[in-house]
Amino acid sequence: MILPFPAAALGVAAKRSFGCKAAVRLLVALAAGQLFAAGSASAASAGREHSLPRIVQKDGRYALLVDDAPYLVLGAQVNNSSGWPAMLPKVWPAIEYMHANTVEIPVYWEQFEPSPGTYDYSIVDTLLTEARAHHLHLILLWFATWKNGNAHYMPAWMKTAPQTYPQVVDANGRPVDSASPLAPATLEADTNAFTALMRHLKAVDPERTVIMMQVENESGVYGVTRDYSPAAEKLFRAPVPREVLDAMRATVSGTAPTAPTWQEAFGPEAEVNFHAWAVASFIGRVAAAGKAVYPLPMFANVALRDPLPPAPAGTYESGGPTDNVIPIWKVAAPALDLLGPDDYQTDTTAYIKILDLYHRPDNPLYLPETGGSPRFLFFALGRQAIGFSPFGMDFTKTLDTPDLARPKDELLVPWARTGTKEFIAPFVPVYRLLNPMARDIARLSFEGALQATAEEPGQVSQTLHFGRWDAVVSYGVWARRGRPAGNPQPLGAALIARIGEDQFLVTGFYSRVDFRPVAAGRQKQFLKVEEGSYENGEFKFLRLLNGDQNDGGLDFSSVPLVLRVSVASF
Repeated sequence: MILPFPAAALGVAAKRSFGCKAAVRLLVALAAGQLFAAGSASAASAGREHSLPRIVQKDGRYALLVDDAPYLVLGAQVNNSSGWPAMLPKVWPAIEYMHANTVEIPVYWEQFEPSPGTYDYSIVDTLLTEARAHHLHLILLWFATWKNGNAHYMPAWMKTAPQTYPQVVDANGRPVDSASPLAPATLEADTNAFTALMRHLKAVDPERTVIMMQVENESGVYGVTRDYSPAAEKLFRAPVPREVLDAMRATVSGTAPTAPTWQEAFGPEAEVNFHAWAVASFIGRVAAAGKAVYPLPMFANVALRDPLPPAPAGTYESGGPTDNVIPIWKVAAPALDLLGPDDYQTDTTAYIKILDLYHRPDNPLYLPETGGSPRFLFFALGRQAIGFSPFGMDFTKTLDTPDLARPKDELLVPWARTGTKEFIAPFVPVYRLLNPMARDIARLSFEGALQATAEEPGQVSQTLHFGRWDAVVSYGVWARRGRPAGNPQPLGAALIARIGEDQFLVTGFYSRVDFRPVAAGRQKQFLKVEEGSYENGEFKFLRLLNGDQNDGGLDFSSVPLVLRVSVASF
C-alpha cells in the first residue's frame, strides 16, 4: 500500500529543490531496488517479486489490484517533455506537494530506439529508480506511432523514410501529419519496440513499480476522417469484418447483403468506423504482443468528441476510441483492458456525460488525463472509477510574466499554467485527504459500499441511498437548521461509504451530510460521531464530536475531515 509521504521523502524533495545533490545521490543509491509492500516500503524485502497488477471484475464493478488488493490511482500526469532525467528534479517535489500516489510519465520512442533494433533503457531505469526512492507507482505512457494524432515521437530514422513508414493520405492524395495505421513496416517497428520495453520491465521491475501501461497517446488523425491511400481504398471497399458488424449491430443502416462494404453497412458513419477499426487493429496488435511478454494492465486514452450534442464526423480526431466507436475498439483490440477518456470538459454536465459514456459494463472507468475542478474526482468516484490523473502536474514552468502582460485568451486557458505550483494547488486538499485512505476507498468501491457526489450548478442538495438509510448532501452556507443555498461557485463534494449495518465513513468539502431513516415515521439520532485520521491505511480515532458540531448535520469545509458515524432511528 502506498503511504502518505514520510518526512524523509519530503526532506529529499526539499533538498532536491535547493540543490543538495549529494543527499539525493545517497538516497537514490540506497533506494535502488526498493519495493512497495502491502503496508510500506521495506528494505528487507527489496528485490522480492510482487504479484502482478491486474484488473478484476465482480458484480459489474471493477478494481485495479496492486499487491493483490484494490488500489485507487490518485494520479498525476507530467507535462509531455518532463520524462527526461534532467527534468525529474522538477517532477518529484510537485508530486509530493500534490500528495499523489502514482505518476503518469512518458517513454519516448525517439529516445528508446535511436537506431533500428537498438534500444536504450537508461531513461526507463532512471524512472524506476527515482520513483521507488519517492515511494510512488508509475504508469508509463508509450509515445510512439501516435501522440495527439501525430507521429512526432517516431525515431528520426523512420521520419526520414516515408516510403517505408507512410503517412495518412487525404482524399486529394496529399500526405497528412499522421502515421498510416495500414503500414506493415510501422506496425512491425512499433510492436518490436514496445515488446522490448515490456521484456525489460519484466526483467528489472519485480517490485511492480509500474502498474499499468498506456499504449500510444490519443491515437487517430485530425483534419480528415480516414486514410485514402491505395491500401486503405481497397480495404474500404471490401466487406466489413463480421465481428465489427456484430459489435455495431445497433447502428448498422441500410439493406446491405450478408457481406456489406463499409459504406453499405454504415452510411454517413462509414469512414469514421473504418478508420477506428484500422487504428484499433494496429494498437490491438502492439498491445497483444507486449502483453504476451509481460501482462501488465494496458489501456488506450481518448481524444474525445464533444458530447453535448455529439460532434459530427470531421470535427474531432478520427480513429481513436471515441464514444461512437467503442464497440469497434473492444473487438479489434481485446488486449486493452480499458479505454480511458481524457476529460477536459469544464462544464459540469458535459464532464459527467463523458464519465457516463465510458462507465460501461465492459469498460473500467479510468481518467488518464483530466482538468477542470478537483471536485470532478468525486463524480468519478461515484461511478466506481479506478483512478483519476490531472495533466501538467510538475514544476517545469515558471510564471515570470505578470498577468497584466498576458494575452486575455491565455488567462482563460487552464492548461496555459500547467507546470506551476499555482496550477497544482487546487488539487492538494483533495489528494491530501484521500491519499491515506485510498486503499479503503478502492476496496469499498469494489464491494459496492461507496458512493460519492459533488455539487452541480443550481442543485443545492442530493440524496444518496444506502438501504434503510438515505444520506442527504447539502451545499452552501446557511443558518443552523436553515435551508441550503448552494455555494457561490460549485465547490462542494461528499464521499460516503457504508462500513456496517448502521455505520458510515463520511468525508467531503464545502458540504453538509445528514442521514434519514427510509422507514416512514422514524427519526435519526447520532449514536457516535468519531473524528479521526488515516495512518498506514487505518482509521485512528481522535475525538468524539457532539452538540454544536453535529446538531444540524455533519459540516465539511476546506479543512480535510474524516468521520466514522454510527446512527440509529427512533
